[in-house]
Amino acid sequence: MTYKSILASVLMSGALLLGNSTLAQEKTQEYKTVPNDPLKTRIYTLENGLKVYLSEYKDAPRIQTYIAVKAGGKNDPADATGLAHYLEHIMFKGTSHFGTLDWEKEKVYLDSIEQMFEHNRTLTDPEERTAYYKKIDSVSNEASHYSIANEYDRMIGMIGAKGTNAYTSNDRTVYVNDIPANELERWLEIEGDRFREITPRLFHTELEAVYEEKNRALDNDQRKVFNAMFASMFPNHPYGTQTVIGTIDHLKNPSITEIKKYFNTYYRPNNVAICLSGDLDPDKTIALIKKYFGDWKPGDIPEFTYQEEKAITSPIEKEVFGPSTGMVFLGYRMPGLASDSRDLLKEQLCDMILANSAAGLIDLDLNQTQKVVNASSFVYPFNDYTVHTLYAIPRQDQSLEEAKDLLLAEMEKLKKGEFEDWLLEAIVNDFKKSEIKKLESNSARADAYVQAFTRDIKWENYIDDIDVMKSITKEEIVKFANEHYNDNYVVVYKRVGEDPNKIKVEKPSITKVELNRGKSSKFFDNIAAQKPSKLTPLFLDYEKDIQEGKLKRKVLVRYKQNEENDLFNLYYIIPVGKDTDPTLSEAVQYLEFLGTDKMSSAQIKQEFYKLGASYSVSSSSDQVYVSLSGLSENMVPSIRLFEDLINNAKADENALKNMIANEKKSREDMMKNKGAILFTGLMNYGLYGSDNPVTNGLSNKELDQMTSEELVNKIHQLTKMKHHILYYGPETLKSVVATLNKEHVVPKKLQAVPTQKDFFINDIEKPQVYWAHYDMVQAEVIFLAKGDVYNPQKIAAATLFNEYFGGSMNAIVFQEMREAQGLAYSVFSKYGVASEQKKHDYTLAYIGTQSDKLKEAMAGMMKLLDNPPKNEQSFDAAKKAVLSKLESERITKGSVLFNYEAALKKGNDHDIRKDVYDAVKNMTIDDIMKFHQDFIKGKNYNICVVGDKDKLDMETLKTYGELKELSLNDLFGFDNEPRQLNK
Repeated sequence: MTYKSILASVLMSGALLLGNSTLAQEKTQEYKTVPNDPLKTRIYTLENGLKVYLSEYKDAPRIQTYIAVKAGGKNDPADATGLAHYLEHIMFKGTSHFGTLDWEKEKVYLDSIEQMFEHNRTLTDPEERTAYYKKIDSVSNEASHYSIANEYDRMIGMIGAKGTNAYTSNDRTVYVNDIPANELERWLEIEGDRFREITPRLFHTELEAVYEEKNRALDNDQRKVFNAMFASMFPNHPYGTQTVIGTIDHLKNPSITEIKKYFNTYYRPNNVAICLSGDLDPDKTIALIKKYFGDWKPGDIPEFTYQEEKAITSPIEKEVFGPSTGMVFLGYRMPGLASDSRDLLKEQLCDMILANSAAGLIDLDLNQTQKVVNASSFVYPFNDYTVHTLYAIPRQDQSLEEAKDLLLAEMEKLKKGEFEDWLLEAIVNDFKKSEIKKLESNSARADAYVQAFTRDIKWENYIDDIDVMKSITKEEIVKFANEHYNDNYVVVYKRVGEDPNKIKVEKPSITKVELNRGKSSKFFDNIAAQKPSKLTPLFLDYEKDIQEGKLKRKVLVRYKQNEENDLFNLYYIIPVGKDTDPTLSEAVQYLEFLGTDKMSSAQIKQEFYKLGASYSVSSSSDQVYVSLSGLSENMVPSIRLFEDLINNAKADENALKNMIANEKKSREDMMKNKGAILFTGLMNYGLYGSDNPVTNGLSNKELDQMTSEELVNKIHQLTKMKHHILYYGPETLKSVVATLNKEHVVPKKLQAVPTQKDFFINDIEKPQVYWAHYDMVQAEVIFLAKGDVYNPQKIAAATLFNEYFGGSMNAIVFQEMREAQGLAYSVFSKYGVASEQKKHDYTLAYIGTQSDKLKEAMAGMMKLLDNPPKNEQSFDAAKKAVLSKLESERITKGSVLFNYEAALKKGNDHDIRKDVYDAVKNMTIDDIMKFHQDFIKGKNYNICVVGDKDKLDMETLKTYGELKELSLNDLFGFDNEPRQLNK
């Protein structure tokens, strides 16, 4: 529900008292600190204006890095939108020092290409533009002989970086890496060079990737909703007059010159922050940052100004169309994130009073009573304004207008103060709890710096928000709500239907460029030659890292102590799942709406929220998970409350009736979601056939046959079956066992677990092409092949092969399919290792491409799957990346318990990562080529496709196997006849 990372003001009980910030000096570099800052942040400002935020957190020898630029899509010129986003892509192409074989020769071509694109913008005749673009393509191909594709990705992969990415929003552009702690200097050297200059090489193939990204956006119905909302809400501000990705016209007429101007204007040290959290030494870190960024020249950053929007005095109604589920969205224009005001916190509290996923007005009045399929609220974050957004998915028998009225009724309750007096305090405590949890995450810590910097908020003010929240009264909230939530909203109806404005960016014809994969720049060679101090890998020792205890009836407790804070996590693991009993998933869902003789379901939700606790019950294919978490001081009443619910849940016929109706509506909505059609329906059909984990679920007729008695009985039986418990928290094992012996209700004799039903991947004797129609611009394709039975001896080779072939932007698949040919925006491949003994591995490859590129894209992927290029340099980078990640990876906290659980499923009695590490150290490229030869090459593939039947190239699809169109019922089985199920 939050849009802002409000850092914990209390790590232990007691209020945070902020004094004046202080300055400290280490040698010649001053830094700022804030008293009682839970992150113990050091804030530096270099002479050139570069801001640096540093925080030590030694959970693992890694550092989360963000380089934040205080400029985004709103800073694009109105006549050249999409520049900031284009630039983000180009920033991965290298500089005059890396990514090039001969800069002086390459530059001649790049300068010529820049001028050609400028001329191309002046052409209006379609045939003339097509002919001229062929000239651009020809010169670009010549330029590629001097470029080295993905050299940045190779270097960053070589040092063991993870999560390499970037994002552009309206207000900021942020570059992301998670690096090993011993690789800080090499990372800084690479980034220091990258941020000094822009080199738009391989520009026209990257345009193809941006076109694909635009087409994916055009297929995204929720983007249509927010584009319509913001256009109405911000008629004078770039938030509404343009989009980050840009207009189609501007995408087709890009200007390298304008992109360079944007870079030279905004990519200056006095407009950038380096935000780091992890295992770092602040003094050494700032010295290295000065070394590689200190001479970066500052610039004059233009102030962003905008015309104040006029007040909205009556509701503005808009509607958009698309194939996905119908929804209604309400938006209120509010103060911006950069306002740093008390009103901003009031808005956030209003948001949480409405919906906090537990005890908010919408949670209890609409979701808990099932008056809608789902509803909630959130704040859409912009610097200059925010948009408080409410949304609802209506029931089957409900119009979008009726759902809107239900949302407005909850807003009226807020305005009248019709919410519990204790709720404000509980919300503040909820923030404290969630922020304490965020302190365990380097990414959350470093991202807080990004948000504070890019919103121009002083750090001392940023972390003071919870104290300010505590001072806000119910009377203030009611007054604020009445002032800000009236008929001043924009409502967007997302209706199911064909989009009359559907368009796509057509692909230009391009020639495959040279990748020069086996070559390297001097800069790369210098980076590769450096030998940073090696980290020693640390693998789990299950006997030492996990303790075990026994409850009465011999219920096993696996225990790991939380030495960091006062939060606990408790799990009951019941080894029976929905594959064996499809009714279980409905039973645990039913529990959400039930109360007991003592308390209603709403009262139970409220009581958990008061305790600062939460619970969930979910059913996977082979297990039921009960999760209970919260403040350790309230663990006993939390367990007591949950045990009373699961053992004494009382049937509610009206709740069941509504649940079944909403479940059917949710299923209809699922069948309108192309992601669910492809990755849930088609993928399971492609792997297992018509009888698979998805179609094994209850049909609609079977839903109708369910009774409250049957479902409540299944709920009551859950903890009467053999099960075990996981605990991660601050209490001792002895104390936990004593508490559970007293509070956890188990019968004198636990029931045996039913025999598990298993699904096994089908043999593919004859390739099949399964396809389903969806009204969309793109086509998405999955390739599936059956592998061998799980064998831990293969994991090392599979890990290294995946890194080399399909695991990153430096991998073969990404380079060939996107970088060299521009055939797809999203593309990947992997050899998937089975999650259990006796189950089979599988090969998976994916392409998201324009429908008119389907033939080339599929041919390109199949060629790579059968004959991946052999390149020693790429292999060496992949090997170094795998080893570096393993050396710096640490599995800690509660993850230790779940790592052990996963190992047991595979029959492993030790941390398999040690075997992988020892094996990879000695592997050569011939080893992974042999792995490919033995387990991937020459396999028969089932191919799954989702796309528009009028755009798909059926003749091409037929060349890959027997073509079979699958209906939505084939994929999901919701209309199947009832079976004889165990009650």
